Amino acid sequence: MGDEVKVRTRRRGYTRVSAKHQVTIPMDALAKAGMQTGDRVRVEVEPGGRVVLTKAQDALERYAGMFTGLYPPGYLDELRDEWE
Repeated sequence: MGDEVKVRTRRRGYTRVSAKHQVTIPMDALAKAGMQTGDRVRVEVEPGGRVVLTKAQDALERYAGMFTGLYPPGYLDELRDEWE
């Protein structure tokens, strides 16, 4: 009787807050959100105690390349040639 192991079962998609205020996010939730180990996360609290985690984007990654195709091919080279 003393060798019995108590097994705790958790419902899928649920977790607990640890004594150090840490939470483990289930792998399937991370995958669906497109998050990976090391990603920065923004934490927001909504009314009713809802905590929302959003993957934070680096500003450079967010805006890099957004003006691609804005100017016709060769236009910027012509402008640079005017400086010489």
